[in-house]
Amino acid sequence: MDDPSDAPRPAADSSPWVAGADGFRDGWVVALWQPGTGTWRRRTVDAFAALLQLPEAPAVLGIDMIIGLPDTARPGGRPCDRQARQLLGHPRGRSVFSPPAYRALSADSYDEAQSRQRASGPDAPGLTIQAYHLFPKMRAVATAMTPERQEQVREVHPELAFYAMNEDVPMAASKHTPEGRAERRRLLAAHGCPDIGAAVEAEAQGSIGADDVLDAHAACWTARRILSGTATRCPPDAPPRNRRGLRMEIWR
Repeated sequence: MDDPSDAPRPAADSSPWVAGADGFRDGWVVALWQPGTGTWRRRTVDAFAALLQLPEAPAVLGIDMIIGLPDTARPGGRPCDRQARQLLGHPRGRSVFSPPAYRALSADSYDEAQSRQRASGPDAPGLTIQAYHLFPKMRAVATAMTPERQEQVREVHPELAFYAMNEDVPMAASKHTPEGRAERRRLLAAHGCPDIGAAVEAEAQGSIGADDVLDAHAACWTARRILSGTATRCPPDAPPRNRRGLRMEIWR
């Protein structure tokens, strides 16, 4: 009988990667984690298409961007948006914005997008200018996503990730304050990212804020939980799908 110790062993770096991405003005901040080795990598890419071609080929990619756009805009957004706000409470729930109707994405101007949004349903709310500024990234995601790809690429929300890290307690301070960023760094360090302070110092520059770097790592942490089967989502039961077959859900 062959000695088990002589059997081929997988390479140390053969375990799957996971990734998290957070959008900034000029592209995406990406955090990559190989939980089997504890290895972290960071980079920026300029387009969503590049996220789908990362050389590490992450088994799960969590993105802080809407994937399952609703066909009809409703006050308060999708069921997952309303549930996420309920979990986060005030004021963190304000970080969960209501996504536009899918038909609004094809507009060539804010006024046209507003008109398409209003026409999507009888009680459709108006479209904020902040949401309109995210249209280029939302279009790229909507163009590339399919129900099959959604098995790998999942919609996440950093504040829900920090909520889960913090034993289901929302963050006390805003991520835009020194106190809030320190609070989030401590949580990430306690949950597998010991060099997060150095990562923030290295990556936060130009149009990339420290909060963008922290959010990308939080998204990556959720991707790790999805891979391991320990993540939860809003809604917890079978989520509704839009007309393109995409699930309307947010993972944490």
